[in-house]
Amino acid sequence: MISLEDVKKALGITGDYLDDTLNFYIEEVTDFVRNAGVKSEDISVGLVARGVSDLWNYGAGEGKLSDYFIQRCKQLSLR
Repeated sequence: MISLEDVKKALGITGDYLDDTLNFYIEEVTDFVRNAGVKSEDISVGLVARGVSDLWNYGAGEGKLSDYFIQRCKQLSLR
């Protein structure tokens, strides 16, 4: 399980003001990755942090996953 603290560290986020939002995105990204066929043991902090960062986009309404994130999910699902 990828922890909130690990994702915050990877994204350079301090404090706890955004914890609820980050937890929501961590859950969303982790669910996406599992449904893409990636085994739990292959889900890394870096992958989840990338997905959270992609979706976050500070409310600009363009929350979409990057090509890198999608390609990495494909690689890991074929492992």
